[in-house]
Amino acid sequence: MGTKNSLITGLTVLLSIVCLTGETLNAQTISKDELIYLTSAWKGERFTDGRPRIPDELIERARHITIEDAWLVLRNEGYLCQFERDFRQDNPDAVMAGRALTARFLPSRPDIEAKIKDRGWKDGFQGNTNSWPILKLQKGDVYIADAGGKISGGTLIGDNLASSVFERSGNGVVFNGSARDPEGISKIKGFHTWIRDWDPSFLENMVLTGLNVPVTLGQAIIMPGDLVLAKKEGVIFIPAHLAQTVIITAEFLALRAEFANSVLAEGRFSAGQIDNQWTDEIKEAFLDWLKKNPDLLPMKREELDEYMKNRTW
Repeated sequence: MGTKNSLITGLTVLLSIVCLTGETLNAQTISKDELIYLTSAWKGERFTDGRPRIPDELIERARHITIEDAWLVLRNEGYLCQFERDFRQDNPDAVMAGRALTARFLPSRPDIEAKIKDRGWKDGFQGNTNSWPILKLQKGDVYIADAGGKISGGTLIGDNLASSVFERSGNGVVFNGSARDPEGISKIKGFHTWIRDWDPSFLENMVLTGLNVPVTLGQAIIMPGDLVLAKKEGVIFIPAHLAQTVIITAEFLALRAEFANSVLAEGRFSAGQIDNQWTDEIKEAFLDWLKKNPDLLPMKREELDEYMKNRTW
């Protein structure tokens, strides 16, 4: 956003973020009761808007699990549409984890856009609707937006709005759409993008039609509050109520794999033994290995012991 008008727009959004709170910004959201109903499997803490509030400690642990392990656990639980690929990343080695804040954008229609903006402005929003979701972001959120894959004219953020996103959330974005100003965005340390592409155009003929609503990105369906894990191969969206199960199972699988590599290198067991149902001898060797390598545990030992009580290995 190199023009004077663009700079003024960006500053207006930044000032709006400072002056307004999420309590008054209700345009295009589903009701709190409806969101709680749709995510009722989650039994933990929630934000004031009803979104599940996955603990920060779980989010940090999620950064260190693999998407492959998370995908396997979700598939075994019957969740088959939680992963999406083919994003352009500003940094292929970046890792991002956080709670989903969702937005849906559709092609504009003058009568609908006029009504949406009129209601939004009365609720306290300012400017164009692509800045509105930013005002709802909390620390640890990931801004998820579906713009139908639009590239030219589908640029949901530039460097000013990206700065606002990072200031509010400490995270980046996942868009089924595009962004502009890659050079400016690259200067925002810690901010990362998973988008369909870069484009120099401004956003046009698009309007926000849903905020904190269920959305789809390609094959994946996302609910507000889902745990988002983004890595080089793509993005996986973990339902909040399964976050702890997915994380500890993925952590256990990683420990199991490290143990297997260790004993195979030593020649203690064969690959055929390790790849099949473990014998009591292998299980005992694994438990002994855990005692000797406590620094490798990403979870509390008590948590691991409780998990292994119900595991069939």
